[in-house]
Amino acid sequence: MSEEIRTLSTAETPHAAQDSAVRAPVRATGLVVVGMVLAALNLRPAITSLGALLEEARTGLHMSGSVAGLLTSVPPLCFAVFGVAAPRLARRFGPGAVVCAGMAAVATGLAVRPFAGGTAAFLAASALALMGIAVSNVLMPVIVKRYFPDRVGSMTGLYSMALALGTSLAAAATVPLTSALGGSWRGGLAVWAVLAAVAVLPWPGLVRDSRDSASPASGKAVGAGESAAAPRITRSPTAWALACFFGLQATGAYITMGWMPQIFRDAGVPAGTAGVLLAVTMVMGVPLAFVIPRLATRMKQQGPIVVALGLCGLTGYLGLQLAPAAGAWAWALLLGVSNCSFPLALTMIGMRSRTGTGVVRLSAFAQSTGYLISIPGPLLVGVLYQHSGGWDLPLTLMAALLLPQIGMGLLAGRDRTIEDETGMRN
Repeated sequence: MSEEIRTLSTAETPHAAQDSAVRAPVRATGLVVVGMVLAALNLRPAITSLGALLEEARTGLHMSGSVAGLLTSVPPLCFAVFGVAAPRLARRFGPGAVVCAGMAAVATGLAVRPFAGGTAAFLAASALALMGIAVSNVLMPVIVKRYFPDRVGSMTGLYSMALALGTSLAAAATVPLTSALGGSWRGGLAVWAVLAAVAVLPWPGLVRDSRDSASPASGKAVGAGESAAAPRITRSPTAWALACFFGLQATGAYITMGWMPQIFRDAGVPAGTAGVLLAVTMVMGVPLAFVIPRLATRMKQQGPIVVALGLCGLTGYLGLQLAPAAGAWAWALLLGVSNCSFPLALTMIGMRSRTGTGVVRLSAFAQSTGYLISIPGPLLVGVLYQHSGGWDLPLTLMAALLLPQIGMGLLAGRDRTIEDETGMRN
């Protein structure tokens, strides 16, 4: 493995050879792969496990309907707010140490949350877990760029696949696990803290082995000159295009997760089948999250993939308007393909910068700004559904949002880097 990593071609990442500062000790890469996969598995269960038991948790905590509705917008808000802190933390402690702390925060939040005595404590514990997820979200592309500069597509695909698997697993398994644990929603939520605790284990050894919190190379890779250069990211058209693309694809994903089962149920599809259809949509991300990044890194411009994914989404939304029940499985599959704009966005974050310093800034900017953009979408769909009494208007909005998503993706997919646009240096 060591020799393979040293001799791989730079075809996957054209600028890899220029970024030797992000290369880490090869002996640590096996541990990095394990740590990345375990961390990625834990980047969504805090959200999807609660979605599966939201009604039970709301009743058990005597939570008002408005507060329960607010919970659906808390994840992207936390991702936006806490994600901004990731570059500063990575510069101070090293990206591996921050991901380690992030996984510890996820485990602690998920362990405490189910046993909170009231709504405020429940929200605080949720925020702690989401804070850990937020910084890990931002730093995963940085870890890839640092340890695998020649394999950005492959490794982004690997952790994107693990992320999709964790999302689907928590959505599908939480209710059965709750039943197996005696029917208590608290036990059904708490069990995911165990998986998060396991995800902490590889990172202390990795931090010690690579010395990523103390070595001169690390400091250069993740943030030398960060304070002076960080504002320059806003001068980059590519950074803005990528942030908008990220935000619009996140909007579609959260709308799908929150509302697609209801669309099918209103069309006469049984509730159990509607849940399975959502799981099908989510699980599509498992194989495609590995294929799409590998394909993207073999192309100078990623625009064709952006267009193909967008057309799948447009077809799926049109189908939901015209024949939601008759073609339910086809629409679920098409929307699952469309939602794979997420791993594509992550891959482009790694490709649109030559340096580790640039990647950490671009990742923080694109994800934080993108998640802010995504917050109103699911709420707006709910308002339109409530006031129009049907799904024609909300589905038209969902389809319409794909048009600027395609446009921003075409701009973000051009073969250029933020360093070229802003004059940033290492």
